[in-house]
Amino acid sequence: MTDLIVVNARVLTMDAGNPRAEAVALAAGQIVAVGSRAEIEALAVPGTRVLDAGGGSVLPGFHEAHMHLFAGGAELTHMQLGGIHGQAALTRAVRDWAVLDPAPVILAQAADHGMLGAVPLSRAVLDLVLPDRPLLLIAQDHHTAWANTAALSAAGLLRGRATPAGTEVVMGPDGLASGELRESAAFGPILDLAGAGRPRLGLDTGEEPWPMPTQAERAADKATLHAGLAHVARYGITSVTNMDGNLYTLELLAEIETEGGLTARVKVPFHFKNHMEPGRLETASQMAVRWQGDWLSSGFVKLFLDGVIDSRTSVMLHDYADAPGWRGEPLFDPARFAELAVEIDRRGLQMAVHATGDRAVRIALDGYEAALRANGSRDARHRIEHVELIDPADVGRFADLGVVASMQPPHPPGAMDFPLEPTLTRIGPGRWPDFYATRTLLEAGARLAFASDWPISDVNPLRGIQAALTRQVWGPEGPDQRVGLLAALQA
Repeated sequence: MTDLIVVNARVLTMDAGNPRAEAVALAAGQIVAVGSRAEIEALAVPGTRVLDAGGGSVLPGFHEAHMHLFAGGAELTHMQLGGIHGQAALTRAVRDWAVLDPAPVILAQAADHGMLGAVPLSRAVLDLVLPDRPLLLIAQDHHTAWANTAALSAAGLLRGRATPAGTEVVMGPDGLASGELRESAAFGPILDLAGAGRPRLGLDTGEEPWPMPTQAERAADKATLHAGLAHVARYGITSVTNMDGNLYTLELLAEIETEGGLTARVKVPFHFKNHMEPGRLETASQMAVRWQGDWLSSGFVKLFLDGVIDSRTSVMLHDYADAPGWRGEPLFDPARFAELAVEIDRRGLQMAVHATGDRAVRIALDGYEAALRANGSRDARHRIEHVELIDPADVGRFADLGVVASMQPPHPPGAMDFPLEPTLTRIGPGRWPDFYATRTLLEAGARLAFASDWPISDVNPLRGIQAALTRQVWGPEGPDQRVGLLAALQA
């Protein structure tokens, strides 16, 4: 029985073989036909609901191809610093929030690296903002944070701490932590102190919570996921590729599905960190077998090859323009990464690799090429997440290897809420044409997947589409990296 018919519509099917239609028919929650109004109206039976779209556009629900559902849900209750600039404004906002927030640590999101102008964020500056309670400001990109003395002392970081390669507790000339913390391994202890560690475990360590959460904690975590699901549902998002995960996240989502509360299809990875041994990939395979439903699934592995340009943790082929001699350190040795890529592909799993610098992108492509040589061709749809800087020699390899360029239109400097600096200075104007080369990749045959990386940027897909259509050109050399409306919708 046809339950619903939508007529008088501009239907955008996203199907290249049948791109447009006038009407849609649905039955039992599935689209069963698209076509002309007359064709679809002929499928009506007594009880069929007919919805007149008034000539509006109708398209499939949005797929959010890169987001962090658990962490995003948690951050809905954190202080937000977007648009706040200057010492006075920051002090006023933090102190007003602190009056109402009894949490052990004041967590503030979306801090701009240049929010104080020429004055860098530091422990000394934040001590003036809030001297008597732990305070942590997290950059909009979530790869750098700044803490006051109270937070550093409470977390045991004031005198420094050894951290894995590519991460750092930055030390000051006085032998104490400066307050700047690069990557989650450095600021994770403060998040743990704040009780905010579990929603980020699938991103920060890939491990399970220990000790296991109490029933009350588990209920609170489910409420956090419910909040995240409700938030993305507001914007027409009907399926999600979560870019972090562990068994705990999947189990919570499975409970929510059983209770009828899963409002989007969710795919959750196994997060393989550089401290893990290859044998841990068996967990990824088990997750893929256990969760392969229509609404909740696994079947892919997430890895990080580098960090971000703003904290100079991206891995580059050339020196940073403002740090001669420094190119970043990859989180995986290239040979080891290639071996892992071969093994993950052999298991029939998909890969999604965070790579922002051009050398990290090349290491990822080399690994995928090694997997193709070793295991043969299949519809693997391996991905590279972000692809912020790419060497021209690697552009065509995306199409050649069938690799998806998973990019976030709101992220380029000057797009939406992201500032121009310090990013543009870090890479230098000579590389601007290769920076967020969306249109270049598309015209070279690459398959694009657009997303927000929520909570790093607004999850609203319409804002992402706006960003894709209105990209500014940095400098006279260009090129124009805007894409058309249909290409943006397709991505």
